[in-house]
Amino acid sequence: MNDLIEDWCAWYTAGGASPGTLRVRRNHLRRLARLVDPLEARTSDLVTFLGTYADQAAESRKSALMSLRSFYRWALEHGHRTDDPTRGLRPVKTPAGVPRPIPDELLEAALEGADAEARLMLLLGGWAGLRRAEIAQVHSDDVTPFGLVVRGKGGKVRRVPIHPRLRAALNQVDGWAFPSSRRPGQPVNADYVANRLERVLPAGFTAHSLRHRFATMAYRGSHDLRAVQQLLGHSDPGTTARYTLVGQDELTAAVLAVA
Repeated sequence: MNDLIEDWCAWYTAGGASPGTLRVRRNHLRRLARLVDPLEARTSDLVTFLGTYADQAAESRKSALMSLRSFYRWALEHGHRTDDPTRGLRPVKTPAGVPRPIPDELLEAALEGADAEARLMLLLGGWAGLRRAEIAQVHSDDVTPFGLVVRGKGGKVRRVPIHPRLRAALNQVDGWAFPSSRRPGQPVNADYVANRLERVLPAGFTAHSLRHRFATMAYRGSHDLRAVQQLLGHSDPGTTARYTLVGQDELTAAVLAVA
């Protein structure tokens, strides 16, 4: 069964999946295989499997469902199944996310207490809006006069203008910004970045809180959601809107603008 799952993973990777996404998808199928043979699973078995995520966030259940749909679509197309048991599954509804940018005073305190490595990670998240996996991949070759070249999800490349506060730190980078001690010549992974930031950020805030902070400040300064969308590397402006916290001043100004 592991060979079949790996065949699916190879197919999935060929579509441009990131290593982090592939790891999540593989874990979902391995978890299913511990409950039932995926090639023998019925819709009711998949309902039971998704029920094992009942105590987790709706996003986790939705992600598991996405893995199931992808696997069984592949299995059907490649002759491993004659049916798709996910067709009887209901979609997982997820609540609209609420932006939670880290307050400036807490971010400044984290910067003061961080070493050089963690400080650069904080700056890349808070002043460039990079995801943790994108932070891990920063290389000196990506630092250009026109901005920081960022390789995001699905192999998409974007260029983010470099904030003056970030420029000096990036100019010190030679090669990988965060080289791995375990894999010579390679950068660290996203989990390493997440763990390093968790140690310097106050409780309740994560790498994504830095990205929310960047999005909120960028929108507040520009009022251009499309520009913020491009900076964050989102394909859907609706996703960007969930990253930007609209403050009381903006709400008051909007009301006073009504004739």
